[in-house]
Amino acid sequence: MAKNMRCVVCDYVYDETVGDVENGVAPGTKWEDVPEDWVCPLCYVGKDQFEEI
Repeated sequence: MAKNMRCVVCDYVYDETVGDVENGVAPGTKWEDVPEDWVCPLCYVGKDQFEEI
């Protein structure tokens, strides 16, 4: 089952089924496989500011 991760700063939701194509993360990329240097496309915080929803 795909995981959704929410940014606690701006409420952006990373959906594993959609990815973040504009920032180099292909659809279907599991959260664990998103690069550690990836940042929220809306507020630019790191992965440590996301929680599973």
